[in-house]
Amino acid sequence: MKLYGHPMSTCTRKVLTTLAEKGHEAELVMVDLMTGAHKAPEHLARQPFGRVPALDDDGFMLYESRAIIRYLDEKLSGPRLQPGDARERALMEQWTSVEYSYFSGTAMKVIMPMMFGKMMGKAPDMDAVEKARVEVGGVLDIADKTLAKHDFFGGKVFSLADIGWMPYVAYLFGAESGDLITKRPGMNAWWERVSARPSWKKVAG
Repeated sequence: MKLYGHPMSTCTRKVLTTLAEKGHEAELVMVDLMTGAHKAPEHLARQPFGRVPALDDDGFMLYESRAIIRYLDEKLSGPRLQPGDARERALMEQWTSVEYSYFSGTAMKVIMPMMFGKMMGKAPDMDAVEKARVEVGGVLDIADKTLAKHDFFGGKVFSLADIGWMPYVAYLFGAESGDLITKRPGMNAWWERVSARPSWKKVAG
């Protein structure tokens, strides 16, 4: 099993965390985003939208991280990462959708200029960053209310929904915006729980 991606990529980290939770590994084949390798013809043959990651499981090709982590959870032995209870599984799907529709894209408007942009010596547009922080905060306010009542996004058990949120939350800290998490008790308690997991420690180093 080969995973074509980059260890700093949020979506690659979702897959690596899922593999670690399941107790499995894949060969990580580096796709150098800095040199534009994700737009090269050989990678576009694996991922026609020019993103990472892409999975090759003995000739079965799959892209899009949310599809990959579901596939790995279904295929691999190890702890189940999708709740067996119908209601908890529905909550997992709900919060996965919230991550995709409302959270991750807006969080990246903070992360890209404040973390990756600064790494490349680019000055951030602070007006745009502050606007994105406000928008992200509105999503986190809603998540905080849920996590004040439940340990995880799926309810009682750690699931793929939690994995989906983790890379972006981690990078908010790297983007000098960890206060968006720490000042919300439910979110902060959740982050302390999930970031302490051995799988995340392995992936995030």
